[in-house]
Amino acid sequence: MQLFVNHQHTQHQGRQEMFRGRLVDCHEVPARLDHVAAEWERRQLGAARALSASLDDTHAAIARVHNGAYVEFVRTAWDQWVALHPDNAQRDALPSVWPLPSRHGFRTDAPLHNFAARLGQYAFDAGTPLMQGSWAAAEEGARCAVSAAMAVAAGAPSAFALTRPPGHHAGPDYMGGYCFLNNAAIAAQRLRDQGFSRVAVVDVDYHHGNGTQTIFYERGDVFTLSIHGDPRTEYPFFLGHADEAGAADGAGSNLNLPLPRGTTFGTWHAALQTGLERVMAWAPTALVVPLGVDTFAGDPISGFGLQSPDYLRLGQTLADLGLPTVFTFEGGYAVAEVGVNAVNVLQGFMQHHRLG
Repeated sequence: MQLFVNHQHTQHQGRQEMFRGRLVDCHEVPARLDHVAAEWERRQLGAARALSASLDDTHAAIARVHNGAYVEFVRTAWDQWVALHPDNAQRDALPSVWPLPSRHGFRTDAPLHNFAARLGQYAFDAGTPLMQGSWAAAEEGARCAVSAAMAVAAGAPSAFALTRPPGHHAGPDYMGGYCFLNNAAIAAQRLRDQGFSRVAVVDVDYHHGNGTQTIFYERGDVFTLSIHGDPRTEYPFFLGHADEAGAADGAGSNLNLPLPRGTTFGTWHAALQTGLERVMAWAPTALVVPLGVDTFAGDPISGFGLQSPDYLRLGQTLADLGLPTVFTFEGGYAVAEVGVNAVNVLQGFMQHHRLG
């Protein structure tokens, strides 16, 4: 497996997020990536590769899945924030106002000249702090994802984009869930652009990959599967229900398998197997795995009961599909254990993967 690491990730270090009604220290911290990198190195799984994607190539790949006005806002948001008042340089930007859907009479088509309004227009929660280095870290993360997809397109059996901030909650024109750019969607689109006719995205994070689903919902060339906490009680709440099956050309190409809080590995793995049967019946030619390990029993903001050895089995199950595969690093907030759990998936995959 080829490893691509975002060495710019520490530029994004949120101070606080809004969580369950109060401002708390951020759960999404640089140590998450550092633990994974250290565990990979401890197991001597190979040196990280130089990023092969140029910035121009990365920007083109971002534009394939994200709205241009949204990308420009994220790129320039920090400068706009500091321009409001010099003291803002010492504070993260968090949204405080949002438009409701248009059926309530709220408009998003009119020009907005207030920074708080623009930030709210492009965000769906107050838990995704934006700071001076957020764009640099997210941009380099997208570059990792493109590099990983390019490696697989060039013949590598698998590749891992080890990056933060994560990405699977970011939609075509919105941020949220700690995510600004959707690395998994960027990788899937790059695989499509490099000749893979049908790409499946299998999201194993505890939280539904709402951004990825939205990006591909009306397309029939990318199948999106997500196994996650039931959105009736779990974030992100407003997507991820079992009746969301895709639309237009994508009808039948989206499968959500929501599970109740407290689910342990046996039930979770059975759901995964059910989903993978659908995936393989769809006949994909490549696979993207948004790898979240916040399904771990000790995760502070999640609710499943997987244990560290279960992640080896997950990797083996994914390997049995026999597909060229890109992994992107997503959630996992039991920071001390995140390295072991993530690398267990990858090592289990590498030990069993055989291209068909």
